[in-house]
Amino acid sequence: MSNRIRLSGTTVNAPDAIALARFYAEITGGVATGDERWALVEGPDGDIGFQQVEEYRPPTWPGGQVRMQMHLEFFVDDLEATGDRVLAAGATRFEHQPNADHSFVYADPAGHPFCLSTWGEPKVGD
Repeated sequence: MSNRIRLSGTTVNAPDAIALARFYAEITGGVATGDERWALVEGPDGDIGFQQVEEYRPPTWPGGQVRMQMHLEFFVDDLEATGDRVLAAGATRFEHQPNADHSFVYADPAGHPFCLSTWGEPKVGD
């Protein structure tokens, strides 16, 4: 036994878990399973869970009444090409882009901010 703690996944609140899971499955090449209450995207580089929250309110970014509490980061090789893909899948690009030299910020269909970035290539660990 060990006292090591390893991240096994992230769960994101949503008004409809499977609808949001399908969006992320489309943009990551993963597979969405579950229903409107709880869903999972099993992707080639990790898994993301989604849980339905009654009276869900999307965060406002970069500031506002409902503060962003987290966002997902996706490493990409080509910001423009992958940006076009996420827009076609239903994302919205925010007007405010604080790091446009290496990262674009989008909202998923439920309003969660996420970034496509050429910085921070994923680390492969044991």
